[in-house]
Amino acid sequence: MNASTATDTHAGTLQVLSAQEEREKTLAAKKEIQRRDARIVELKQEHAEESRQRLKDRTMLFNRLRELEVGLEWGVTRGGWGVWAATLKVGLEDQVATLKRRAQTALEVGRGRLVDSSGSVLHAYTTVKKAKVQHGDSLTLHINRVRLQASCGAFAALLGDGAIVTWGDAGKGGDSSAVQNQLKNAQHIQASHHAFAGILGDGTVITWGDAGKGGDSDAVQDQLKNVQQIQACHFAFAVVLGDGSVVTWGDAELGGDSSAVRDQLRNVQQIQASFGAFAALRGDGSVVTWGHAGDGGESNAVQDQLKSVQQIQASHQAFAAILDDGSVVTWGSAQHGGDSSGVQGQLKNVEQIQANLSAFAAILMDGSVVTWGDAPHGGDSSVVQHQLKNVQQIQASDFAFAAVLGDGSVVTWGEAGDGGDSSAAQDQLKEVQHIQATHAAFAAILGDDSIVTWGSASKGGDSSAVQGQLKNVRQIQASAGAFAAIVADGSVVTWGDELYGGDNSAVRHQLKNVQQIHASLYAFAAILGDESIVAWGHAEWGGDIGAVQNQMKEAL
Repeated sequence: MNASTATDTHAGTLQVLSAQEEREKTLAAKKEIQRRDARIVELKQEHAEESRQRLKDRTMLFNRLRELEVGLEWGVTRGGWGVWAATLKVGLEDQVATLKRRAQTALEVGRGRLVDSSGSVLHAYTTVKKAKVQHGDSLTLHINRVRLQASCGAFAALLGDGAIVTWGDAGKGGDSSAVQNQLKNAQHIQASHHAFAGILGDGTVITWGDAGKGGDSDAVQDQLKNVQQIQACHFAFAVVLGDGSVVTWGDAELGGDSSAVRDQLRNVQQIQASFGAFAALRGDGSVVTWGHAGDGGESNAVQDQLKSVQQIQASHQAFAAILDDGSVVTWGSAQHGGDSSGVQGQLKNVEQIQANLSAFAAILMDGSVVTWGDAPHGGDSSVVQHQLKNVQQIQASDFAFAAVLGDGSVVTWGEAGDGGDSSAAQDQLKEVQHIQATHAAFAAILGDDSIVTWGSASKGGDSSAVQGQLKNVRQIQASAGAFAAIVADGSVVTWGDELYGGDNSAVRHQLKNVQQIHASLYAFAAILGDESIVAWGHAEWGGDIGAVQNQMKEAL
């Protein structure tokens, strides 16, 4: 019985132990499940983190593929060489214009052209990807100063990045809206009296203004390629191409049609213009002319003499060519200097020629002067001939001349009312450094940087009202009837006919740190140190820049 009890007890004990083990196993199994669940969660988190990291890496790689890092340089030469550099980031889908704006901000400069290492200009409105800019590329921002050209009644400003802004009389080139989208990467502007022509970076030409006077070049547009230089008479243009040939357009009778001499227009080196004719100097020293015969477009009578020509000068309606032996050949309107036969024996060893509208004045090697053309208007210098010695330079108004001698004194002749009589100011004309002229008056800068004026009082010959301000003058510019002087502090002093820009009071407060002044016939435009522009004078003919001021501000 004891054995049975023992056995039962033992069996009962075993049974109890099995239940405990079962509970322990169950607990262990639960813990294992929990551990596995936790591990699964942990693995999921690790996987998610890895996925996020892989996504981040892929995103960074994608962004690196979309975003480039490029180096920018800007160099200047002004009394020395300096280079500013910056490293910029830009997206592949960004426009080049965006990169350019960032470059301008980083380098603290105005607008310019972005150029790659091969020298090619990157067009502003293409994407960085299409421009084939690569990561690490070095680009250069080319900055050009603002340049101005004027027709008789409008201005055209060539900005640093090659864009062009115009204002003034629409019929004289003041409205370029019809071709504005084509005026990109311009290199040079030329003006006729009523139109403008811009040479672009690819050697093509865009024109605007009076269509019949040079503003429409459609008839020859396919020929206007690889243009090297451009010249204008009053109502027509002529360009020299890379192969030395010439293309013309504008008023057909006044220089716009060169078809009669097209076969002769080869190896052309330079072109000179009168009112309505052109004269082309070829590489062999010969000359080809076309345009209005009375303006010098017909040179047959002297063609056999036009050999070894070195330079050509023009009056309003005639030409004068200096040959390599120092002699002179003339043609065109006899009354305007086209006939020099009366002084031909004196025209030897000629160094330079100056012209007004109707006469010529030649400076000889010995410093003497020979004149011919319309006698009352400068073609006859006999009254002052004995004074014309050691002449250094000659300036011209419409109908008078002023010569600066080696001792700094001045001799004048021609129409008295247009500056040909300087007797009232003669005792002041000493140590003259430079002379500027309106149509009917002269202004001389003296050695002490003061100003002396004479000629038509209403056209700038009387500066008495502003004489006290005309000190430390750095530069003078002239319209047809007024003068504008930049003084040392960067301000501007004006005098003469207010309709021609002689009164700048309305914009005087803006005229600070002025660097340059340009003039049309009736207005002035000043370029300031920040390359903004201030204009005054006849409002309709270039004196009011208000209509494009916002465009200028955005541009600069």
